Amino acid sequence: MAKEKCSQIEAELYYLIARFLQSGPCQKAAQVLVEELEQHELIPKRWSWDGKVCKRSFHDWVAVNQHIPADYLLRVCRRIGPLIEKEVPPSVPGAAGVARFDQAVPTLTYQHMKTHKRILGHLSSVYCVAFDRTGRRIFTGSDDCLVKIWATDDGRLLSTLRGHAAEISDMAVNHENTLMASASCDKVIRVWCLRTCAPITVLQGHTASITSIQFCPAVKGTKRYLASTGADGMPMKFVERSRPGVQVSTSSFSSGGMFLATGSTDHVIRVYYLGSDAPMKLSEMDAHGDKVVVVQFCNNCDSLRFVSGSRDGTARIWHYQQQEWKSMSLDISARLPGSSVVNGDDKTKLVVTMVAWDRGDRTVITAVSNFLLKVWNSHTGQLLHVLSGHDDEVFVLEAHPFDPRVMLSAGHDGNIYIWDLSRGAKIRNFFNMIEGQGHGAIFDCKFSADGQHFACTDSHGHLLLFGFGCSQPYEKTQQAPHLMPPPFLVDIDGNPHPPRYQRLVPGRESCKEEQLVPQLVYIANSDGEVVEQVLGQQTVDNEESPLDNLIRQLQNQQGGEQNPEQQQQPQEPAADGAAEANEEDPSPEPDQRRTGQVEGVWQMQHNALPSQLATERDLLAWSHRVVVNELPQATFRAMEECRRAKGDLECLLYNAERRKKPPTGAIKADLLATGVRSLRPSSSKKKQRPTPTRLALCRPTEQQRPSEVSSEGEEQWQSDQQLQKPTSSLAGVDTEVWRPPSWITETVPRRSPFVPQMGDELIYFRQGHQAYVRAVRRAKVYSINPQKQPWRTSSNLRDQESVKVVGIKYDAGPPTLCCLKLAFLDPVTGKNEPTIPSP
Repeated sequence: MAKEKCSQIEAELYYLIARFLQSGPCQKAAQVLVEELEQHELIPKRWSWDGKVCKRSFHDWVAVNQHIPADYLLRVCRRIGPLIEKEVPPSVPGAAGVARFDQAVPTLTYQHMKTHKRILGHLSSVYCVAFDRTGRRIFTGSDDCLVKIWATDDGRLLSTLRGHAAEISDMAVNHENTLMASASCDKVIRVWCLRTCAPITVLQGHTASITSIQFCPAVKGTKRYLASTGADGMPMKFVERSRPGVQVSTSSFSSGGMFLATGSTDHVIRVYYLGSDAPMKLSEMDAHGDKVVVVQFCNNCDSLRFVSGSRDGTARIWHYQQQEWKSMSLDISARLPGSSVVNGDDKTKLVVTMVAWDRGDRTVITAVSNFLLKVWNSHTGQLLHVLSGHDDEVFVLEAHPFDPRVMLSAGHDGNIYIWDLSRGAKIRNFFNMIEGQGHGAIFDCKFSADGQHFACTDSHGHLLLFGFGCSQPYEKTQQAPHLMPPPFLVDIDGNPHPPRYQRLVPGRESCKEEQLVPQLVYIANSDGEVVEQVLGQQTVDNEESPLDNLIRQLQNQQGGEQNPEQQQQPQEPAADGAAEANEEDPSPEPDQRRTGQVEGVWQMQHNALPSQLATERDLLAWSHRVVVNELPQATFRAMEECRRAKGDLECLLYNAERRKKPPTGAIKADLLATGVRSLRPSSSKKKQRPTPTRLALCRPTEQQRPSEVSSEGEEQWQSDQQLQKPTSSLAGVDTEVWRPPSWITETVPRRSPFVPQMGDELIYFRQGHQAYVRAVRRAKVYSINPQKQPWRTSSNLRDQESVKVVGIKYDAGPPTLCCLKLAFLDPVTGKNEPTIPSP
């Protein structure tokens, strides 16, 4: 074979290919390539010291180029590939390299989504909709107190869950796709089995309406947690109550389930950590000036971030860094360069109605009260796009389950928009027009897990299904085409041909003669049209099938067992004609009806064929039907491992941030470990640590509500009840003195010692309070002003009073105190007495 000559570039390319193959699994291919390079003398030659040309082996070539790594060719391709695509765009996206998702699936694909079904499923407004984890089932919760389960493919109603006594406020499906929890304004949470739709348990921990409910994504052995928020607090592994009248309006779990953020009407955001043995409150942030309407954790666990929106017109992106939640404010009134003021936005106070992350957490979307959507860079806070199109307030923002470019919005104007966040443009628009009633406001919207469907609910009780493809996948048969039986041959008028021609149909070659005669009936379909349908095949001489005879005998036998008295009566022999008539008409006489039949109603056997009557076996099979299938084991294990990995990563990030800012001093470390946020030093000689309770009593006026009693004059009450403790330096102080007692750090409620909570109704004993004050003054535990005690400020204070806790203030530091503010209650009605409040 003639020796081939190659250029220096070709020789270098051969070398890089051989080195790349040697570093990977294709060792045999690399060996063959090296042998051919040496055989054809494609390896560059070397010059000796005396000027002679010598051959070089591949091993010597590698030794000369030790500075070039084995994966150098891969690095070059990675760097040059995007440059080539940028300069010369390929005709087929991804042809020059690996196809990216945005190239393979352009956003214009979502223009093909269509309206599949509009179902009037409820008699009242539907505020809740959710998909199961497979995307095959849809759950709706309405103001008619019902929860219904629908099939995604054809919109059939599969089951109705009854039990709630008030409007359904929220629903949640667990991550295993086995349970569904529904919350209602009747203060009750009901948990249902999705497989059988049977009720599992009823949770009655709330004393007010429930605002939100969520299953925790955390994977901790076999335990799973459910968090709910309402006007009275949040039952989880512990119960925490706020001031009366304060509602926890929203909550959000992190993607790994290790953090929980809540927002309430007292303008405070609370963050809890669930990675330890017991839930622990990390922080309370009072950065907003009005009610916090929504908080939302990011979708990925690479950073601990969440966004909050308030009615004060601000939105903040929070990031956990160095043991603190630091926020970046988004200027809702900001406008893009070159845009003008519209609709008097410069004079109107803007309110944030909803916030959301895109699926990749690169942007944050806010819905504002001026009907605009604003897209922000989640890292810099820069305004990227302003999306306009809605004519009313938007309360629904739903990110696509895996496409970070797509966001869905819906509002009270009846419009449903699909947006392209990368371009800031509208992809598709749907309008919820109801014939004869105008448009219906959209209250909720959710994507299915595969992104092929999304469902919306409106103010008129409708369920709207959208998706790709045809709205009637199986036409009128509700059966897949490959499962359909061989058809019958008919003429131009629809009449079947004789059996000899029916045998020509593939699949009917070996059928008997009687099986080639179709049985046709005319029935009314769901649209009210009368259509012709094949129900079955006739038997020989038009006789009934043996199955129909067995069903009739069983039904007659059951009817005879239930009417033994009629069977005991002697029956006269009937004539032959009557006997023949009875054989032709097997239905019972009016006076021999079986149980369940009603006089004057045409019974079921007259409306359907005997083979279509439900048997006991059918009823038993119906009772054991599976409404919602569980996740496949492989999918379930993969999702569980993913959630566990996310939770571990969140714990790792949290512990890493804790180590970045170590506490200074042993005292501060102890206080951080116990969750105390303030220090009030006092003399180290006082080592007594009682658990006293200080009281302040007030009676609300007629115009005041319990919530107003706790909020009005709160600062005055705190200043009046401020403890007068001497201050001193922390140097030389025993840290055990500053350690809070166990009664204030426990998270599990106990009967003794009693730790008061907001809203508790108690019996106040004046004599015991006076004895406590005398004991404190005698022991000189702390300073007490006797002139401000309730028996001196209130002349009508009785020895025993029915009171309610309307204010709590903890005083940390030796001694640790719990100061209470109590309101009088009428012992008969249990309501606040309309009397003049005492100071």
